[in-house]
Amino acid sequence: MLAWALERSPGPRLVGAVEGCRSHGAGLLRALQQAGQLVVEAGRPQRASRRSGGKSDPVDAGRAAREVLAAQTHAQPRTDGDREALRILLVTRGHATTARTAAVNTLKALLLTAPDQLRQPLRGLTTAAQVRSCAGLRVSTRQPAAERVLRHSLRQLARHISILDRELAANARQLRGLVAAVMPALLNEPGVGPMSAAQLLVSWSHPGRFRSEAAFAALGGVSPLPASSGRVVRHRLNRFGDRQLNRALHTITTWRMLHGHQPTSAYLARRRAEQKSDAEIRRCLKRYTARRLFRLMEAEALDRP
Repeated sequence: MLAWALERSPGPRLVGAVEGCRSHGAGLLRALQQAGQLVVEAGRPQRASRRSGGKSDPVDAGRAAREVLAAQTHAQPRTDGDREALRILLVTRGHATTARTAAVNTLKALLLTAPDQLRQPLRGLTTAAQVRSCAGLRVSTRQPAAERVLRHSLRQLARHISILDRELAANARQLRGLVAAVMPALLNEPGVGPMSAAQLLVSWSHPGRFRSEAAFAALGGVSPLPASSGRVVRHRLNRFGDRQLNRALHTITTWRMLHGHQPTSAYLARRRAEQKSDAEIRRCLKRYTARRLFRLMEAEALDRP
């Protein structure tokens, strides 16, 4: 493919537009970069343009090429290395968290219909205490079949939850250690934990990928969208962009609002005095947080040797 493209596009470098650079196009991206070619990320085509021209692989490729040529700015693919390691840890953590939540919900549902002699000692206990108790349940052939199966299922679920808890704890230690090695200044920011810091680094990727802090805020879905009508001038939430990055910014901002972060508390009091709702204030704070953290990451990356 590369030889075919170079034959039809003579020149020192070939610009390749690859769709899904961090998913199905990752292998092609690495092959082009290893060959010394410049690669930009092709965005998802608009639905309206797809309806008018039909859909097939050649048609989609031509449409992506035309859109990249017409674009004023181009998205750079995210890097491998430490950023990819953080992404893998976040993906596995998300899977383990989902599996643990499903297992806990199943455990609770089984306890809800369990016999009173089994359920009564577990009432009022925390989830962790219930898991520990269920992990030590004994199964005997003298018990009725239904109770025997129930005890066995509860014990298996509790042990599965304990294994997932250990996996999540080890994952958190790996995330913290890798973030501390890549950019320790992030962990010194109020409200920024290892998971939020890892997501910030994964979405930001490398210095120079974003043309400005406004572009980073737009990616995180925290750039204000005009929603004015007549004499009412207002902005609304942006529900586009990277929702995982948006969640990280939301977590950081909410922590600062709840735990007395001095600049956040002062801003909160001033805006509440102006009759602004907490939702509007949080939207503004998320925008300021994105600006602060983007500038921090850019400055720290440039200062590193």
